[in-house]
Amino acid sequence: MSLDLLSTPTATKPWAHPASYWGAMTHALADISGPVAAINAEALRYNALDLVVRAGGVPIRVASKSVRVREVLDAVLALPGYAGVLAFTLPEALWLAETMDDIVLGYPTVDRAALAALTADENAAARITLMVDDLAQLDLVDAIAAPGARAEIRVAIDADASWRAPALGHIGVLRSPVYEVAEVAALARSIAARPGFRLVGLMMYEAQIAGQGDATGSGDTVIRWMQRRSAAELLDRRAAIVSALRDIAPLEFVNGGGTGSLELTASDQSVTEVTAGSGLLAGHLFDGYRAFDPAPAAAFALEVVRKPAPDVATVLGGGWIASGPALESRQPRAVAPAGLRMAPREGAGEVQTPLRGDAARDLRIGDRVWFRHSKSGELAERVAAYHLVDGDARLGELPTYRGEGKAFL
Repeated sequence: MSLDLLSTPTATKPWAHPASYWGAMTHALADISGPVAAINAEALRYNALDLVVRAGGVPIRVASKSVRVREVLDAVLALPGYAGVLAFTLPEALWLAETMDDIVLGYPTVDRAALAALTADENAAARITLMVDDLAQLDLVDAIAAPGARAEIRVAIDADASWRAPALGHIGVLRSPVYEVAEVAALARSIAARPGFRLVGLMMYEAQIAGQGDATGSGDTVIRWMQRRSAAELLDRRAAIVSALRDIAPLEFVNGGGTGSLELTASDQSVTEVTAGSGLLAGHLFDGYRAFDPAPAAAFALEVVRKPAPDVATVLGGGWIASGPALESRQPRAVAPAGLRMAPREGAGEVQTPLRGDAARDLRIGDRVWFRHSKSGELAERVAAYHLVDGDARLGELPTYRGEGKAFL
């Protein structure tokens, strides 16, 4: 089917009325056996357009790991304001490059088979940019195919955008080994001097800002203080890095940000594009931000198979845990009917999940419970397709990567 996000969205926000919103989703999928995963077309459209507004005219590169559905990627890229994909593995990038022409690999790769395929395919090499932060990654490419016997390889540098706070140490993700201006420039000069490679871009992902909610109700004051200080430091350092690199190579792009920091990153004059993906389908991790309020576009429903007690309803499945630290925030969240909670000693189970609360008293065998996944893209690894829903109507199916026979990570 063809997913169209160019039509005008309605003025209402049906997700603001959870009972009717999830009720309509249940009605749309009443004839489909569970478990079921669904994407609400109106919510997806709202999120996609809201991201464009938040980016303030700076092009958005779509993070494919947060989507993992090609038809959604195609539909979003058809919208004004979006340009290019940030892929998460080289095999994925090679697959997407069959139909897309601007793919940046967001992480370094040592996939020898995929690198061999890239170096042997001039069309793919022209469409894909590898991410590097160490000359050893270039050595591996050369070991697979010598510079004179392969296509020129496009590369971008991933520079660390974390904050080395005075007296506090490293704040942010443990990502790239190059941090200081001199370190990034030295790497850039070495890349520029090597035959067979072309330095075309820079990426700096400020995870401590983009990936950290500031309205979670837990330590928000400290988080906001950290983010203000980190943003001020990064603004100066990124500008200096970009200036140094432009003296070495003609950069095509400077990429930064994520769903949680679009406004901030887009305001940085040294950035030419921002990245977003999680905000499209909106896993529940992205509920705790002041700057935006995404619509719950993707969700899944499990069916009640047991009633072990009057106030307990057990659904089949549920243990679709998100990556990251083993915290409650990584578990799926039951959202409809409202008021359900997991058993503390069981959580989301491998095969079944007991749910407690007054709402469980009204649930019967065969009823559906709606959940939101913590992450936006990882739900796609559990299902072969999303059912596309608009209001209380089912429009069709959208195959996931898994549904197309692809398992990249």
